[in-house]
Amino acid sequence: MVFKKVTLIGTSGESFDAAADDAIDRAEETISNIKWVEVDHLGVELASVDGRQYQAEVTVAFELEE
Repeated sequence: MVFKKVTLIGTSGESFDAAADDAIDRAEETISNIKWVEVDHLGVELASVDGRQYQAEVTVAFELEE
């Protein structure tokens, strides 16, 4: 088996959990054979948004097809 990892950043105005879910939901729509997801970094953007924009950087690992 061979796996590949990609990094995604999900965002939400609600919470870190919702931001991570945003990235994972998008990955599930576009990537086949996902095996695991790692949450790498959490952050909050304050500068160019009203309120807070929660961000979750996640690494998605999926198995490459043979």
